[in-house]
Amino acid sequence: MATLQDIVYSAVTYLLSATAFLLAFAILRLQPINDRVYFPKWYLKGIRASPTHSRATISKFINMDFKTYIRFLNWMPAALRMPEPELIDHAGLDSVVYIRIYLMGLKVFVPITLLAFAVLVPVNWTGGALEQIKDLTFSDIDKMSISNIPPGSKRFWAHVAMSYVFTFWTFYIMYKEYKTAASMRLQFLASESRSPDQFTVLVRNVPPDPDESVTEHVEHFFCVNHPDHYLNHQVVYNANKLAKLVAKKKSLENWLTYHTNKYERNPSSRPTTKTGFWGLWGTRVDAIDYYTAEIGRLSEEEDKERERVISDPNAIVPAAFVSFKSRWGAAVCAQTQQTSNPTIWLTERAPEPRDVYWDNLAIPYVELTIRRLIMAVVLFFLIFFFMIPITIVQSFASIEGIEKVLPFLKPLIETGSVKSLIQGILPGIALKIFLIVLPTILMIMSKIEGFTSLSSLDRRSASKYHLFLLVSVFIGSIATGVALGQLKTLLNQSPTEILKTFGVSIPLKATFFITYIMVDGWAAIAAEILRLVPLIVFHLKNIFLVKTEQDRDQAMDPGCVDFATSEPRIQFYFLLGLVYAAEAPLLLPFIIVFFAFSYVVFRHQIINVYNQKYESGAAFWPDVHRRLIIGLLISQLFLLGLISTKDAEELTPLLIALPVLTIWFHKFCNGRFESAFVKFPLQDAMVRDTLERVTDPKLNLKLYLQDAYLHPVFRGGELERPQIINEEEGNPLVATRRNPEKSSKHSYDVAGS
Repeated sequence: MATLQDIVYSAVTYLLSATAFLLAFAILRLQPINDRVYFPKWYLKGIRASPTHSRATISKFINMDFKTYIRFLNWMPAALRMPEPELIDHAGLDSVVYIRIYLMGLKVFVPITLLAFAVLVPVNWTGGALEQIKDLTFSDIDKMSISNIPPGSKRFWAHVAMSYVFTFWTFYIMYKEYKTAASMRLQFLASESRSPDQFTVLVRNVPPDPDESVTEHVEHFFCVNHPDHYLNHQVVYNANKLAKLVAKKKSLENWLTYHTNKYERNPSSRPTTKTGFWGLWGTRVDAIDYYTAEIGRLSEEEDKERERVISDPNAIVPAAFVSFKSRWGAAVCAQTQQTSNPTIWLTERAPEPRDVYWDNLAIPYVELTIRRLIMAVVLFFLIFFFMIPITIVQSFASIEGIEKVLPFLKPLIETGSVKSLIQGILPGIALKIFLIVLPTILMIMSKIEGFTSLSSLDRRSASKYHLFLLVSVFIGSIATGVALGQLKTLLNQSPTEILKTFGVSIPLKATFFITYIMVDGWAAIAAEILRLVPLIVFHLKNIFLVKTEQDRDQAMDPGCVDFATSEPRIQFYFLLGLVYAAEAPLLLPFIIVFFAFSYVVFRHQIINVYNQKYESGAAFWPDVHRRLIIGLLISQLFLLGLISTKDAEELTPLLIALPVLTIWFHKFCNGRFESAFVKFPLQDAMVRDTLERVTDPKLNLKLYLQDAYLHPVFRGGELERPQIINEEEGNPLVATRRNPEKSSKHSYDVAGS
């Protein structure tokens, strides 16, 4: 069990490491040679110029103005200076609403922490219950938790009262933030500049037709059912193989550039490579000749595949991006059922072009349900088997418990500094290491499930990661930690006493989560701003691949907010804070440091570094709200379970009311605000259409939308576009290519389809 000395030791260690990262960042960001690493967003916007131009030789690499080093921490106030409306224009609504989650954490937990330390810590400290429990392992800091209150004590009234205060305060902040996010989204959508997704819907599960191709079928259907608003459409090609060829060719071109540059620096020696994987094995050949030949071969293969995709009807999948003459027409189509059969002609608002995940558009719709069922089963087993490393981690966090069961290890680990290192630092680091590869696995699973946009992939992966953190990390750590720490006691107790032991021991795990917060929430956030990996990669590319300024721009890796990982991590800290606010308040200051530090760091990164891959208009906020509600419910149920083991039955009805109120609050907020995140108001669409007709009457919308949703591998090339009925838009009857004998069965007149 970690002691106060262990916590102080680890806190000092992590603060020193975070300070070292910040000092390194403050110095590295001032060097001209690193300017594109720490300010790439301004380069992408074309606002910032390279400071290495028109400077002396040394000044191109090292900042010789020593006055700037005195103000090396000025990035912090600069990160807070940009007002929110300007930040939305600069970085997008997704980024701004994302960092508001950190701000919400401060709004929730600063008052809660002050109240908890003013009321609950004195009540807990003077309880004196832990000393009376035989064979229970605890430390001095556990005396600040609710576990130090004896059963049947009237002191539990303070915890129940504070739980009500904490809950209603959290309700108030959540309501205000939900209302603000909804208002910001509606305002953003109403003021957003013209974009293709405003006029386009994604249509999936187009039913097969024996007489018409997919493109003909789509055009006839929408000409009949949306005659006044349909404009054109772009069918979806299964170009996944072609995309892989293009990506492979790009990789080979980078290797060719690398070896060409190498040869230009040393013309006396031709570079060589091996023909095997990554040049590690195989026959050694001339590198330039080899990669030139491979690129030529791939170019021919790429041309053949492109021609096959365009000409093969089977390469067209039953889906299309359908564009309309107005935002109003697109909104109506996206939000209505197209036929009496709800399983075909499925429409949804199209993601913006850069948000489309093209690989999944080729998946048949009927296959999606099977894929998602399989991934649900895989997720269950992944969560289950992850309990093994969680148990290993908890063994590091419970040295005293291990010593009772395995006393022969005692001489090895019972050393002052070594013990502090193991208990105060290693558990959090070990857990962080186990979690490193998890987001990649969960993203692959989400892609297999078939989601068609990057934003939906991120939201789905975030849901999985949140569930994983909730079950495996939070509940798993508590369960395995209690079992390891009190194993001997549990084996000798009756079943009724085991429940009480778990109830008492839950708050005692706060010390483990404190160490995890310091690893993941302090040191890791400081490492995020240092950007060590992008820094190294940029300079390696600058040495081996860069020839022109354009090459140097492409070598930049601005990155983006990793929503699929970052948002569940924030929710995990909300969960810890809400659960331990009434049970072990000592954890709360560590969470406040995380939220404050993260808010400043990510605001700086969003302003100067990150370049978002897409813009969803903060569509993720209902998920944020739902996960906060889950955290509240868990905290209330945990407190209810704990109080029920403390012979305070008269308080149970009061605590039962809290989950009921929380569920009611969730339904109220969703009923009030959720529609703003899933629907587009027709009134706003009509207003924007009317204004655009007045301000830009000569807009050629058809030309504007023509290639907006063309697969990226076809951009810049020729793609045959079949023209079927362009001249018939005003005709009350829509011509078809069906067999006349089937006309009675497949009518496409204005009466219906």
